[in-house]
Amino acid sequence: MKSTLALAGSEPQPTADRHSPAPIYGGDQLREEVLRARYLQKNAQGDVIETSDELWRRVAIAVAAAEKNYGARKSQKLWEKRFYTVMAENRFLPNSPTLFSAGRKRPMLSACFVLPVPDSLMGILQTTKEAGLIQKSGGGVGFDFSRLRPKGARVQSTSGVASGPVSFMKGINAWAQVIKQGGLRRAANMAVLRVDHPDIEEFVACKLHRIELQAFNLSVGITDAFMNALALGGTYAILDPRTGKEVGRKDAGMVWKQVCEAACKCGDPGVLFLDTINASNPTPQLGCFTATNPCGEQPLLPYESCNLGSINLSEMVRNRGVDWDRLRETTFVAVRFLDDVIDVNHYPLPRIERMTKANRKIGLGIMGLAHMLVRLGIPYDSEKAVEMAGEVMRYVSEHALEASRQLAKERKPFPNFEKSVYAERGEPPVRNATRTTVTPTGTVSIIANTSSGIEPIFSVAYKRKALDKEFLVFDPLFREMAEAAGVSVEGIARQVSERGSVQDIPEVPDDWKALFKTAHEIPAERHVRMQAAVQQHTDNAVSKTVNLPHDATPTDVSRVFLLAHQLRCKGITVFRQNSRAGVLGSSGFSDRQYVRMRERAKVTCGQSEKFRTGCGSLYVHVDRDDKGILEVFSNLGKGGGCPAQSEATARLVSLCLRCDVDPREVVRQLQGIRCPTAWSGRAGGNSVDVSSCPDGIAQAIRSILGDGQGETSESHCQNVCPLCGGVREPGRCGICLSCWKGGCQPA
Repeated sequence: MKSTLALAGSEPQPTADRHSPAPIYGGDQLREEVLRARYLQKNAQGDVIETSDELWRRVAIAVAAAEKNYGARKSQKLWEKRFYTVMAENRFLPNSPTLFSAGRKRPMLSACFVLPVPDSLMGILQTTKEAGLIQKSGGGVGFDFSRLRPKGARVQSTSGVASGPVSFMKGINAWAQVIKQGGLRRAANMAVLRVDHPDIEEFVACKLHRIELQAFNLSVGITDAFMNALALGGTYAILDPRTGKEVGRKDAGMVWKQVCEAACKCGDPGVLFLDTINASNPTPQLGCFTATNPCGEQPLLPYESCNLGSINLSEMVRNRGVDWDRLRETTFVAVRFLDDVIDVNHYPLPRIERMTKANRKIGLGIMGLAHMLVRLGIPYDSEKAVEMAGEVMRYVSEHALEASRQLAKERKPFPNFEKSVYAERGEPPVRNATRTTVTPTGTVSIIANTSSGIEPIFSVAYKRKALDKEFLVFDPLFREMAEAAGVSVEGIARQVSERGSVQDIPEVPDDWKALFKTAHEIPAERHVRMQAAVQQHTDNAVSKTVNLPHDATPTDVSRVFLLAHQLRCKGITVFRQNSRAGVLGSSGFSDRQYVRMRERAKVTCGQSEKFRTGCGSLYVHVDRDDKGILEVFSNLGKGGGCPAQSEATARLVSLCLRCDVDPREVVRQLQGIRCPTAWSGRAGGNSVDVSSCPDGIAQAIRSILGDGQGETSESHCQNVCPLCGGVREPGRCGICLSCWKGGCQPA
């Protein structure tokens, strides 16, 4: 029986004319574009000289060469075939560096590295050099800057003062910007700073202006001590990074507020829960985890590296059920593949090779979870989906452990096994200190023609730019289901691409709409619970982005972070829709940022102030809603002056505020602007309150902010907090959405 998806006849094939509609790509076409652009070998002229089948054979032969190290020359061909098969059948794919480099001269096949940052100039320069060598070969690097002395600290050798962690981050960032990973993509870094470092507030805010540190992701290293102080509404200790001694205290609520505001505004920083991460450290005798790779899913000790790979869950469904035997077989082959990578790998530094081979960490993960759920008929935002994800990851983790134990019998356990928690607990030897990691799988999932990582489907159809082309990409599984039902998807592809969703398309059946909910249609809590369910059965960590709507607030971010900590996630990242330019939005990639103005509520509250200017009395009224300051009105009295100019300033300020520009930034831009009439008025003996009309508007905004820059004016709106000027939660006037300390005092 055909689906109720009734579509018009297929559209004519688009021509090459630049005014023609963008061509519609299925998964196979996009896959070929990505393979040709980034993975297939090219000659000196840049022409592709390799097919995808040859790619799989190249990688399989190169990796299986490790088998001869263990007296398995006779079975080397067998493992070449098995490695080739799981890749060619889209069941398993390794990380990008392995696909780039396997079979080439001096191949660097690892994806993840962590380097220490010592508190000395020579040490920092050495780390920068080492990072450049890693990035040149295709790896991403994580750094913990928490050992660096804070800005202004005394440097005894020069009698000068230190410039602080953020300044050195900028130096490494500048170098990384000119390096391409493997010659194919810009270098990626992770910067971590502990929440108890004296410079934590500067670190939290360092990407707010969007133009700095573009080669870095940021994560705040959160401790249990900080979270306890936050829960109690108290302060926590700030520590000297050189001595570990307390040098001050900060209000936990205010620091948390700054973290959440910055994450809401630009997506950085994320948070790493350091104590949770180290609770599952397999080799605590060797050191603590203080940093991760750039996407946050791989905690590593200094100079460790890890190679990654992912099982395509979409290929593990047969007859609307999970094919557990196929999943088990793929897991065993993948574990052996990743262990072999450690031996055939070329390491950028001898110290990294020693650490990596001493612990032999691998990161086997999953991708295609969303597509698997669709094939099983389970909506992503259901409790059943969370249970299924946890069950699948538990199965992969258990059989990865079994496979690693078998390898330990064949090849010996990892050299540091006797220093591990496994030996302490009397467990059987394992070949790999850790075995499972869930990665984003970005382009790898495109090659596998499936959804990325454990993320929901981002968009059913979207516009994409690549290789100087623009085209529409339709979700391959939606297209497959539609074509199986005997209909053509072209009739709806373009209207879906404008929305990124099928929810408002009347021709799409309701059961399909439930299965194809996109990332922004999934409640934030479900995102977190999905991550927690998978994390429970993952040795390392889980890369997952909690997508938030454009009008999400720092309060929403706080709820996500708190729930993640409660559910024992090792870290969490949020991304508010359209909060960063050049990132895939609901309808595709863009080179510019799309900003949607906040809708004006029917009822707002505000306050008015009167200022004496050189042109007469200026009246400024500032309105706010439950998300903050919304708009500004100004009016000059009968004294004359430039009413058009003050009105224009107020209108532009209102536009900025409704597009979520930080009101404090508006204040910084306007305050102190001088008008000649103010000076002539003072010279004539007249008293003025402000130096210009823009300065008066800035003072009015600053007053309602109540941020210490000026006195907070009395407000007659019962929803405004009398302590901080923030907005109280509607219907619960005892709870303030800005104080973060558990509520305000009665007005």
